[in-house]
Parts: sequence; C-alpha cells; structure tokens
Amino acid sequence: MKGIHGRFLRVDLTSKELKDMPIEEDLYRDYLGGASLAAKLINRYITSNMDPLASESPLIFAIGPLTGSSIPMVSRYAVAGISPLTGYWGEATSGGAFPFRLKNAGYDGIFITGKSYNPVYLYLENGRAQLKDAGHLWGKNVYETQDLLKKEINQPGLGMAVIGPAGENLAKTAGIMNDAGRTAGRCGLGALMGSKKLKAVVATGKVKVEVADPIKLKELTQEAMNSIRDNLTTPAFREYGTLMYTDIGMAVSDVPVKYFQKSVFPAYKLTGQALRQRYTVENYACVGCPIGCGREVKNFRPGLDRVDGPEYETTVAFGPLCMNFDFDSIIEANYLCNAHGIDTISLGVSIAYAMYLYELGVLTKEEAGMEIKWGDGPTIVKLVEMAIKQEGIGKLLSQGTLKMAEHFGRDPEEAAQVKGMEVAMHDPRAFTGMALSYATGPRGACHLKGDYYSIELGGFIFEYGILPGDRFSSEGKADMVVKFQSFKDLFDSLTLCKFAPYSPTLICSALNAITGWDYDPYKLLIAGERSINLKRVINIKRGLTKKQDKLPKICLEALKEGSSAGKSPDLELMLKEYYNLRDWDWATGIPKKEKLLELGLEEESRELYPS
Repeated sequence: MKGIHGRFLRVDLTSKELKDMPIEEDLYRDYLGGASLAAKLINRYITSNMDPLASESPLIFAIGPLTGSSIPMVSRYAVAGISPLTGYWGEATSGGAFPFRLKNAGYDGIFITGKSYNPVYLYLENGRAQLKDAGHLWGKNVYETQDLLKKEINQPGLGMAVIGPAGENLAKTAGIMNDAGRTAGRCGLGALMGSKKLKAVVATGKVKVEVADPIKLKELTQEAMNSIRDNLTTPAFREYGTLMYTDIGMAVSDVPVKYFQKSVFPAYKLTGQALRQRYTVENYACVGCPIGCGREVKNFRPGLDRVDGPEYETTVAFGPLCMNFDFDSIIEANYLCNAHGIDTISLGVSIAYAMYLYELGVLTKEEAGMEIKWGDGPTIVKLVEMAIKQEGIGKLLSQGTLKMAEHFGRDPEEAAQVKGMEVAMHDPRAFTGMALSYATGPRGACHLKGDYYSIELGGFIFEYGILPGDRFSSEGKADMVVKFQSFKDLFDSLTLCKFAPYSPTLICSALNAITGWDYDPYKLLIAGERSINLKRVINIKRGLTKKQDKLPKICLEALKEGSSAGKSPDLELMLKEYYNLRDWDWATGIPKKEKLLELGLEEESRELYPS
C-alpha cells in the first residue's frame, strides 16, 4: 500500500495487550481514513444499549492518507467513539503536530477498548508501542501533563494528545487536547478517554510511507500552495485568525446573541483587530500550514504568560451568547477550558442557558450558589471552574442543555442542541443551508459537517454545482446542502483542514498521487455519501429516529432585529427534499436498503434489514 501503513495499533487496556491491527486496502479505498474509517471499525463493535463509558466501548484515534504528506493543511487527526454527551455517533478533530507524529510513529490509527485499573499513557515510537504508568500525571492539567511528559521521555519530535481533569472527572463535554492548547473538543470524547484511565497518547518516530507518484505530488503541492496564496480569506486568517469573522458575522446575523434571542451586539469589541490592539498576539500554525490562523495571547496576566486562542467559536460562546463583551473574562474562561480539557462551545451554550433560566426565575440563587446574570464575566469564569471540577451547578452545566432542560422540567424546545449536542456559533436563521446541516448532521449541531455559511458568503464548488444563492430561501436548498455535506465530511477522513481552499479535482489528484488509487470528483462525493450513511446507520442502531432531525424552537423563531429579522427556515420543506435526495425513508429516517447496497454498505444493510 502506498501513502498509508496499512495497520492500526490494537490496544486492550484491561489486559494491557498491544498488537498490530491490519487494515485491508479495500477499507482504506472506500472509507479513506480518519473519522469515516473509524466509523466502519466501530460499527462492528457497538450495540444498541452499550454505555458509552463501558469498558467495551471503543475509542479510535485515526489519521488519513494525506496526513504526513507535503500537501499543506493536512496535519489533522480524528477521534471517534460513541459520544458520552449524546449517546450517538461522536467524532472530533484537531490539528497541530500530533497527527504527523502519529503517522511517523508507524500507525494509521489506534483502536482502544478496555479500562485500565490505574492511570496509564500510551507511547508509540517507530512501529513499537508501550503502556506506561501515568499515576504521577493524573490530576495534572493539560499543560502540566505535556511538560512532564517531555521531560520524562526527553527526546525531540514528540506529539501528544492528552486529557485534563475534566476528562478524568468524566465531564460529558470533556475534550482531548494536543500540542499545547489545540483540542478535539466536541462530543465529550475526553470523558471516554478518562473512563479508560488513559491520560495521554504520545507519538514520535521516523517511519515514512512510500508515495505512488512523488514527482506528481511535488507539482500538486505547489498547486495547493498557489490555491492558498490566491484565496481571498488567506490574508484575513493570517492577520486576525478566525476572529476576522466577528463583525462580518454580526452584519449577516450569523452570530448568536443572548442565548439565540438576539443578533446585534457591539462587534467591534471582539474582533481580531480588537484582540491585536489590546493584547500581544502571535500566530500559531499547524505543521505544514502556510497560514497560521491560530492565536496565542502573550503576557495575559501575572502568572499566565501565554494563552492559546481564543478562537471565534469560543469568543462568541463565552461572549455575545452570554451578553459578555469583556475580552479578559473570555480569554480567562478559554484558558481554563484549554488547561483542563473541556468543550468551549457546549459549555458556553450551557452557561448562556443558565443565564436565561436565571432571568426567568427557574434557576434560583440558592440552587446555583450565586447570582447568574447576563454579561457577568467573573461568574462565567467561576461556572467554567465548577464544570471542570464537577462541583455544584457546574456538574449539570457540563452535561449540556438537554440534561439541563430535563432537570428543570423545561420544554426541550428551549435547549439549544441537536441530537444532544449544542448548536455552534452560527445562527441557523442567517443561512437556511446551515439550519438543514445542523438538523441532519451525524454528530448533532455541527458547523463543520457542512459549513454552508461559507457558500452563501461567496464560496463555490463548481464541480458539484454548489453556488451561493438566496441565503434565506428554503426551497431547492437541500440539493446543494446534501452534496456539500458529503464533500466536507470527507475532510475528516483524508484528513484535511476545513479551511483548505482545494477543489475536488485537486484533492483527488493529491490522493491518487499519494496512494495510486483512481479517485475522481464523482467517486469522491460517493465516498462522502457512504460515510454519511454509515454514521446514520450507527445512530439508528443507537436509537435515533426521524424526530431528532430538527432544530429547537429557541433557534428557529424569527428574530426582531438584524439582517435576518422576520426570517425563519422552512425546515420541514427542506427535510423532505433532503430525505428524498439521500434516499432515506420519510416515515422513519432510516436509509433505504437499496441505497445502502448501492453504496457498498452490505453489512450495515443486513443489520437494519435482517430478513
């Protein structure tokens, strides 16, 4: 096999057995790698009633065929399992150095089951693996853990993915951190790692894979660099990071404010420019990326000389969503989440919901242990600390808005989530395509499983006929959403940064030069459709029904202000078109047998249609 190692590491933490797990090339060819291949492997092991935190519940780290290559913007990895937060399919991705280190260690991924009695960490080096004691690391935060491991292992070129106290405490919104403050944040997979007493995965090595056509790959690398250089967003990302979108987002009513009840706020206070003007900011780039959209705030306060971020999603979640426009408290909350490993999106939405309930008098000062008022930055920081430590009201906040609504006996229509995962910081009323992507996304309200706002803001994929249109229109929108969703799902398989401005043709050419396969844009889109349907089958097995393909009322009611005032997506209309295009049964939401067979999902077809 070219471009890949052809093996995962199989880890049983109960027996401490480590062994090679060969992967057939046909599986790579059909599922590529990353999250899609992880879904194929996981589906064989899960059952309908399995506790996500059970010993037998699998956890997979996986990279893709592009990872480790000379193509820029490919240093990403996927983590997958059954989400402790939702109980459905869970995946999260992150960038940095760790993905390249894992590839260079001689593996395409790690398949982990079992539970260790004592804390351990996994060390991979040049095709060999060891489990080592992590008792001295348990209880340490993310940065402390990485510093201690660097001193202990004492060699250059280490990549690390670790959990902090939030994962150890099984907070259901805990993430997995890598390379300082990068995070695979969503779905609570840090809790799954914590339940296994696995503190860290450390990888290093110099194991190289052979590529099919190195001369062609060199040409394509330059073509990819040219695509990045010529893309209009590149200078903005380089100068201001993801916060370059704050004021643009407010102008188009895409930034949710006051728990999805407003869309207008003083955006100038929270832009990338405002961050640079107020603080000393440096860029951070994943390995092989010429842009460097990541931010590092230097000398933030006495005792804290560096903070990774904040990025757009975090800034809005702890900022406008909570009516908080104080950068200091946002950065402090962001640092705590990074240091202790917890999802800033879900936690920010949950804190905003707590403020909403407090204003209504549903959540009292006595139960909360404090006043929880809109815009109170110090209280936001305190609630983040409580969620990390699983103390008081913080434990409830860390379980997400659906559990909060259940606890307070509230209508779940005011819980800002889809399938149990909190809505990200792009308002579905601003772009109907985002509303449909949220409602149908395999892991819940994900802004990256089809970041359709980027199309409506002027993006396009000519090869698939995906073009910007009326952002408030619902009729006919499903056709482009389906194709875009399938296409972007593959970025987490290849693995490729969602900001990479590559055409399907360029991606296929790079994939073929690396692997020797024969992908074209049509086959690529079919692979994305296969991935979406496979994850749908997993969710159906886990109890998902058509009823979960929806948005809550709090995110659908038309706003009275901003450029989206009076607008609301016709989700029912779009869903009918979507189901028809996906060939899913309208009554049940289950992919039809013929569709599964057409996509080569024979095993999955037998599971859903045993007779």
